[in-house]
Amino acid sequence: MFADALGAEAALTPMQWALLVKLDTLGEATQNALGRLTAMDPATTQGVVRRLIARGLVTRAADPADKRTLKLTVTPAGRAAVAGALPVAAAISEATLSPLSADERTLFLDLLQRMAFA
Repeated sequence: MFADALGAEAALTPMQWALLVKLDTLGEATQNALGRLTAMDPATTQGVVRRLIARGLVTRAADPADKRTLKLTVTPAGRAAVAGALPVAAAISEATLSPLSADERTLFLDLLQRMAFA
């Protein structure tokens, strides 16, 4: 996914994209919170975060307020990856939702949100 925007070697999987864009939006988060916000189980979240760190897109560091807590942040390379892939993500979303009317889109997205966080 996003190979056209980022180049094949920098392509992101849908789960990597979900975590990276959510973390970019938040600024920082714990791995646990990030997994909950993206509706991923802890084992999946751990693997995805580990791969994003290995690629230099995310860093993990102790929270200054509580050294026992590790916070994740997006690196400059991660922010560039998000910025580069956003137009592609928007086009994918638009193509996916194009058969639906505006009201149907709203309902569909509401139902997906409710299912993801039920």
